[in-house]
Amino acid sequence: MEQLADRLNLFSESQTLKVAKLSRELKAQGKDIISLSLGEPDFPTPDHIKIAAKKAIDDNFSYYTPVVGYLDLREAICRKFKRENNLNFSPEQIVVSTGAKQSIANAVLSIVNPGDEVIIPAPYWVSYSEMIKLAEGVPVYVQTSVAADFKINAKELADAITPKTKLFMFSSPCNPSGSVYSKAELAELVAVFEKNPSIYILSDEIYEHINFDTTHTSIAEFESISERCIVINGLSKAFAMTGWRLGYMGASLAIAKACDKMQGQFTSATCSIAQRAAIAALDSPLTTTLSMKAAFQKRRDLVYELIKEIPGFITNKPAGAFYFFPDVTYYFGKKHAGGTINNAEDLCMYLLTEANVAVVSGDSFGSPNNIRFSYATTEENLIKAMQRIKVELAKLV
Repeated sequence: MEQLADRLNLFSESQTLKVAKLSRELKAQGKDIISLSLGEPDFPTPDHIKIAAKKAIDDNFSYYTPVVGYLDLREAICRKFKRENNLNFSPEQIVVSTGAKQSIANAVLSIVNPGDEVIIPAPYWVSYSEMIKLAEGVPVYVQTSVAADFKINAKELADAITPKTKLFMFSSPCNPSGSVYSKAELAELVAVFEKNPSIYILSDEIYEHINFDTTHTSIAEFESISERCIVINGLSKAFAMTGWRLGYMGASLAIAKACDKMQGQFTSATCSIAQRAAIAALDSPLTTTLSMKAAFQKRRDLVYELIKEIPGFITNKPAGAFYFFPDVTYYFGKKHAGGTINNAEDLCMYLLTEANVAVVSGDSFGSPNNIRFSYATTEENLIKAMQRIKVELAKLV
């Protein structure tokens, strides 16, 4: 019998990856599965980025790089932060990692001590809570609702703060709700942080450019708290580079050095070729990104209308990212030939087996009354998937 480490019991398997794996297995069995589980753009990486990667191979960028990334890449990231977010970072404050997920993990492990509390608005991206548990911190969830567009207000934030609070972490645009905090809404939260100077703020901005209804505002733009902000971003969503695995952070020099030390003992630097490609991505016009954004917005509008045709689905109209996160409690307690829908996970399994559509339960996002599905697929797939869902849900009694 294997004697595995106790720390594996501190956190759970990623439910999005679990559902994606199950979907692939069913497809391999010949089933016509439409997977709406993973948050992955269905577009290819833009050609100018691929050309830069090919040139990097030909130019023999095949050796170890600095742990924090090439200097000229970190300079490109600084230019991006200044140009698009009005944030002033030096290259020494930038750490490049193997995806934004590692950037977040580096920050959490560098900041959170055992017993420290970390405030997370729910719903939240699945890995936030598990990273905190791995660091032996204590997640403190602030529940939101569809009616509130899945956003917290200043009073809810203030009420969650205790002397043990060390970190606040959130995403805007949000995975899984698609909600986007306006500058005015962020200003209200900032006023609370100004009264609590010992709290760090981690802002996950990976969906920054998939923002339909407003201009993106980074909470780090507020000078009064900027030194305490850790800004996370990457290439996966805006540049359709999920498999390239490159994320980055901008933070105070002390936090950047801590993350450099942490990363140096885990993975060291990320792929040298991906780094060279990233320079081309960050320094080029956002033409292809804006084209993808327009396609996502069209799909958002399409799915929003289709959801209205499904009884019992209660949703916001997401302002960013590429997800819907409807409340599905209407179906709890309903029955089918194989049993009863007791919760969101049961509903997801029912939709997978009966409708051949893969979606993810809201449990792992901190909202057990919801399900998440991605609309990062073709309009044809979306129309077919929503029709299948509508038909199978109508069979529940």
